Amino acid sequence: MINAVQKIADILKEHQIEDAKLEARMMLASVLNIDENNLFFTCPEPNAEQKKQLEELVAKRINHYPLCKLLGKKGFYKYDFVVSEDVLSPRPDTEILVEAAIAYAKKMNAQKILDLGTGSGCIILSILGDVEKLKGIALDSSEKAIAIAKQNAQHLGLENRIKFIHGSWFDEEIVSSLGNDFDIIVSNPPYIPSQDIEHLEEEVKNHDPLSALDGGIDGMDHYRKIAAISYQMLKEKGYVFLEGGIGQEKQIAQIFEKEGFVLENILKDYGGINRCIILKK
Repeated sequence: MINAVQKIADILKEHQIEDAKLEARMMLASVLNIDENNLFFTCPEPNAEQKKQLEELVAKRINHYPLCKLLGKKGFYKYDFVVSEDVLSPRPDTEILVEAAIAYAKKMNAQKILDLGTGSGCIILSILGDVEKLKGIALDSSEKAIAIAKQNAQHLGLENRIKFIHGSWFDEEIVSSLGNDFDIIVSNPPYIPSQDIEHLEEEVKNHDPLSALDGGIDGMDHYRKIAAISYQMLKEKGYVFLEGGIGQEKQIAQIFEKEGFVLENILKDYGGINRCIILKK
């Protein structure tokens, strides 16, 4: 097993793949259908079919196909989420938003939460998993993304506490269709300026859905619309939790303040970047 892992890791290193040994273990564990942590204790020799699968995984990975989408899952917060090219890959940067929303939801005894642009569902499902009495609605403009999010809800046993809606916050009737009784709204909307997308890493620009990346000319198109509708959908003293890109936090806060929100806090992610913007109605 150690030789198999090292062989794969060496190939990955040659193609500038970071964390090559970790990824090699993940690939082998996936193909053998065993827990990665058990590789050193229980590791049968790959059969011919499994060796072929490994070769195919490695061939795609060295061409910078995202590992999580090769394996069909990505760890985020406390859980593993099903992912595909139809959803944005969950990122550690977003976990600070989840942790903050959970803390506020428990403190304010929140009953209802809305996720705008749910994608894989990783944000709202992670929050629901930690706040037992909370119920949620998750909106996404992609039917394929909603199908993935529903899989994740079922896998986590949360399908009875969440409703998924196919639609856009740009729809004229969105406020009346979603309601106005939310304690918390969370969103990681598209925020990359259109002209910057071509400069993103290959794994992102080629394998994450463009609709989850493109924030318009200045990256703020979706924040402006969310600010306009969320004030109407929140209860008094409700909160909005948003993810923003590098250096965008002040502009995002100003957009929401113009709609009547008060900036509560800006939190750094684990890389030290201002990432989560918290606003109060």
